[in-house]
Amino acid sequence: MLALAILVATSLLAPATAAAQTAGAPLAPEAKIPLGDVSGRIDHMGIDLPRRRLFVAELGNDSLGVVDLAAGKVLRRIDGLSEPQGVAYVPSADSIYVANGGDGSVRVLRGEDFAPAGRIELRNDADNVRVDARRNRVLVGYGKGALAVIDPASRAKVADIRLKAHPEGFQIDETGTQVFVNVPDAREIEVVDLTSGANRSLPTQGARSNFPMAIDPDARRVLAAFRSPPSLTALSSQDGRIVAKIETCGDADDVFVDPKRHRVYVSCGEGVVDVLEQQGAEYRRLARVPTVSGARTSLFVPELDRLFVAVRASSGVPAAIWMFRPAP
Repeated sequence: MLALAILVATSLLAPATAAAQTAGAPLAPEAKIPLGDVSGRIDHMGIDLPRRRLFVAELGNDSLGVVDLAAGKVLRRIDGLSEPQGVAYVPSADSIYVANGGDGSVRVLRGEDFAPAGRIELRNDADNVRVDARRNRVLVGYGKGALAVIDPASRAKVADIRLKAHPEGFQIDETGTQVFVNVPDAREIEVVDLTSGANRSLPTQGARSNFPMAIDPDARRVLAAFRSPPSLTALSSQDGRIVAKIETCGDADDVFVDPKRHRVYVSCGEGVVDVLEQQGAEYRRLARVPTVSGARTSLFVPELDRLFVAVRASSGVPAAIWMFRPAP
């Protein structure tokens, strides 16, 4: 139903992705949803599954785009933000959390009608947002080295988790007891025990610029993508040892696990999505799917079985969300 609605409402992807449309392609282009008059860099995305709404942090436009996936079009644009970077929907509070890098604020919007519902001042470089469903908390990376812990009931910061430098991608492990944090300026991955608060570090063995991260709960692995050299490192979520490494595309900014197919999707600013498949302890590349230069942020939604890639406006290419369908 989702695919049919979007295909009716939008055009097929441009010929730039024709190379991916071969028989047996592991990631096939399905449709694109124009974002309208949006300029500049696009950052991360979030999803309100019950309402089938995709949230797009339009950093360069100082706005949040709301895409109605059922209709295949932009439903609303919330202006007046300050370089929004991270966004997440919190089901328990029916609210949307938007982290703003420009002024360090976290804006809270009502899920039903997007009305302002709160504002938390973090003062500096509010970035990625994650929902800790087990503890009913929202975690936001910010500043020179911290994760803010926010109570969605009171919409207030209740604690800080201190880190060695500014956090980039971070994820809560499959047990819900540890958070793994990419800290590229410290050239480390920090691991925080959410129960005791104890903190330890994992070395990156010379690799630098570790920005995106994902958790593979079935394999009990933490996947960290590095930009220098372009690579993906898989670590055991139990003891932190490196269990696999593979070369990837350049300028990676998002990585996701497809548990159904035992695949990994890495979206990169060089204008491709790497599709990797786990084989035993290692990984192999199945395909390198063309997108557009600068389209480095994405969101894989297992419940919809779709990968959404944010494409910024460039010469001859309007800003849009490109939708890909994994196969088989």
